[in-house]
Parts: sequence; C-alpha cells; structure tokens
Amino acid sequence: MTPEAKARLLIDQKLEAADWVVQGMKQINLGAASGIAVREYPTDTGPADYLLFVDRQPVGVIEAKRDEAGENLTVHEAQTERYAGSRLKWRKNNAPLRFLYESTGQIIHFTDAGDPRPRAREVFHFFQPRTLAEWAAQPDTLRQRLTTQMPPLPKENLRDCQVGAVTGLEKSLAQARPRALVHMATGAGKTFTAITSVYRLLKFGGARRILFLVDTRNLGKQAHQEFMAYAPPDDGRKFTELYNVQRLASSRIDPHAQVCISTIQRMYSILSGEAIDDSAEDISLAELPAGTRPAREVRYNPAVPIETFDVIVIDECHRSIYNLWKQVLDYFDAFLIGLTATPDKRTYGFFNENVVAEYSYEQSVIDGVNVGYDVYEIETRITRAGAEVKAKEWVDHRHRETRAKRWAETEEDIDYTGKELDRSVVNPSQIRTVIQAMKSAVENALFPSRQEVPKTLIFAKTDSHADDIIQIVREVYGEGNAFRASMPAPASRCRATTRTPCSPTSATTTTRASPSPWT
Repeated sequence: MTPEAKARLLIDQKLEAADWVVQGMKQINLGAASGIAVREYPTDTGPADYLLFVDRQPVGVIEAKRDEAGENLTVHEAQTERYAGSRLKWRKNNAPLRFLYESTGQIIHFTDAGDPRPRAREVFHFFQPRTLAEWAAQPDTLRQRLTTQMPPLPKENLRDCQVGAVTGLEKSLAQARPRALVHMATGAGKTFTAITSVYRLLKFGGARRILFLVDTRNLGKQAHQEFMAYAPPDDGRKFTELYNVQRLASSRIDPHAQVCISTIQRMYSILSGEAIDDSAEDISLAELPAGTRPAREVRYNPAVPIETFDVIVIDECHRSIYNLWKQVLDYFDAFLIGLTATPDKRTYGFFNENVVAEYSYEQSVIDGVNVGYDVYEIETRITRAGAEVKAKEWVDHRHRETRAKRWAETEEDIDYTGKELDRSVVNPSQIRTVIQAMKSAVENALFPSRQEVPKTLIFAKTDSHADDIIQIVREVYGEGNAFRASMPAPASRCRATTRTPCSPTSATTTTRASPSPWT
C-alpha cells in the first residue's frame, strides 16, 4: 500500500468512527446521512481530497497527505484554504468553507476560519457532523466570545491575588492560548478562583461544558462541595441552582451537565470502556512506584467525542498528568487550565510556560493570607521501617468501604511498609502514638502558654483513616463528640479489606519528636 493510500484508509476509518459517511463522486448521495464526506470533490482549482457536507450543505474540506515520517502539515494550509475558497460544482453560494483540515490519518490539524485569528491546532480525531452543524449555526465562535463578551470582573469578596488570576486567565483565553497555569499558594483560594472563572466562562463566554479534573476521589468530593457553596456576585442563587454539576461516579456523562467533576482515572475508564474499581480513584497515580504504572492507550470513543468539553480545569496539576494519564488530556479539544501551589519544571513545560498567575507562599504570608510555620517532625518506628503480621494471627479484617469488621486469622505472614499504613494495613497504636506526641509537643514545646487547643488541620489518607484519627484524637484529649478537628482527606487507595494488627508489634512503636529546619 502506498503512503497516499494508507493515509486515505486511515482518514476514512476515522471519519466513519466520528459518524461521517464516506462516499466517492460516482455514488454520491447527500441524503444518505447528516454528515457526508465526499472524496475527490471537483472544484474550479482541482479536486479536493475530501469535501464535508452536513445536512446537504458544504461546511469543510480535508487535505490528505502521505502518512510518512517528516510530513509537514503546516506547509499545506494554503492549499486547504484554496480549496475552501474555490467554486464548487453544483453550488450557487461560493462563500469560503469554514472548517479546514490537513491530515495524514495519523496526525490531524484543524482550523476554524470563523475564529478572530484562525490558527491551526492538532486534534486527536475528526469532529462529529452534529458538532460542525452546531458551530456553523452560531453567530460567533467560542474564541470570539472570549475575546469580546467577557465583562469586567467584580472585585468584591475577591482577594487581589484571585482578581489577578481570573483576569490573567481570561486574557490568555482571549488570545486562544491552549494551556494556562495558575500558581497560587495553598490557602489562597485556588478552587474558589477556578469556580469564579468557570462561572464567568459559562455565563459570559458561551462555554457549553467544563471538566473539573482531579486525581483522587476525595478531591472530587471537596470540589463538588465548593461548587455547591459558591454564590456568584451578580446572582442571589448558588452555582448549582444555576448550572448542572455532575460528579462522575459511573461511565455516563449527563448530557445536560455543564460542569463535570471527575478523577482522571475515571475519565480514562470512560474513554477506554474498561471498568474501574472505586479503589483506583483513592490514590494519586503520582504516589505509585514507577514499575506499577502500566502504559495506557486512549482510543476514540464516539460516545465521548473530542469536543465534549470546551475547557478542562486540572486541580493539583503537578501530580500525575505528565506520564500515565497525559493521554486523557491530549484526547479532548479543550483549553487546559492548571491549578497548583507547587509547580516544577515539568509543570511549566506542560503548560507552555504560560503562567497567568503566580502567587507564592512567601507573598501570601507577607499579605497576611497565610501565616509562617516551623516544621516539627514526628516519626514512628513503623512509619520508618514497617512491621510484620504473623500468619495464623487473629486480627480484624476491615472492609474498605463499609468499615465492617471480620475477626479472622491471617493466612500468611504479612510484611508491610510505612507507605502501606492506613491503606492496606491499619495500626491504631501507630496513630495513637503520633497523636500523643503531637499533643505533648503542642502543650509543652510549641504553645506552652496557651490553655486552649490551637486550631489544627489534620490531613488524612482516606475517609476511613480520617475516622480513625477523629476517634483517637477524642480519646487522647479526653473529649466527646463536640471536640472536632477539621480533617480534609485527599484520599489514597485502600484495598478491599484492611488488617488491624493487635500484636506487640503495634505497641512498640517509638517516636522521634524534634524540631527540624525547613528544607
């Protein structure tokens, strides 16, 4: 097969997957389907490789090129534009066609000539006919609306850093820059800032659907709560009273949802059609050892086309988007907005060095948004070196979801590391040792003059881990249910059952509690 024939075959297959019917001039029937792609369609400047018809009207053109190494699609844009502006056979209206493609079958470049400054971009697949019909029926494009329709940002109830982030992001979107990074210190209100932008994009920018992407299920729960609590400055209703927000817990994306909250793991599952265990959403893939990260391949899913989302907001974007799950982001034709407090070189590179807001922790302390801190390190022997549960030992087996306990013998020796604590193994003694050391340090070393317990934020690995901590904190402090600590849990994965050692191993943990400089 020649390179040209191979390219045409791949293009035909991808068009058909996107709900186009491919025809030749000899069997042309524009009424056969809503979307028809006609090969070698005659124009007054020569035959176009493919002419795209939607509901019998020509809307676009595809310039096919050889599928071989070194093929440069950019140099063929002028040829595509020439065909788009040519006189077409059997057509009275000769206005230039709006939707332009160059493709080798493997690589696809797309240009919307209706944009303020039409710019080709690489897309994963061809758009579906209904999408081009919707775009053609609108008086302007998303990029036009982002350029001309965004009103001034109300500054009430917004910090200066949040105002700067929203305005910087909107400026980037108006310039059609595909990726933008918002760097804001923890505690400065990244999620609130993102929801403010999402609200404005939906109300004024004409965005149809936005994906809020997280890498653990608990982060998704927290984001959903913030969407429900958000009150826009120009409306008395809550965000979720104005727009449908769906937190994805299955493979179905609600067609009426304007905001979808999903883990990147679940979105991969939806695209691939592979079932996902809920536990897969409970740990960031960035925390897994490199050898446990199998390669993932994303294929086109006509039920979730590449145009499903206009904007994707990536929470904690420094964590796991660059390796295993990057293909999920490459799949969608959407603006990418990253949120992080701790960017690194990969973060800057992924977002094309387009930092639209930069608000460091140091600046947040100067502004009084955050406070300074010292590091007080508590380490147990089990945290450092792990421990062992012997075979035939009777221990509690706890169900990860329901927390139901089953008293049973272990079948074999179980060695566990500190990283497995509170995920596959629960050791209450280790938790209690840390809480007791924390209580002693606060009362005797950190705040000896205070009578009350300082406001304390404890980060847990899972909801189950958080519940264990709450119970032990109340026990150690001798308090009741009214004694509450705030414990957001950016969840990590637990297995279906966890084991609670009740052996001397759990009672012999040691604690090192000493001041440590920040490094």
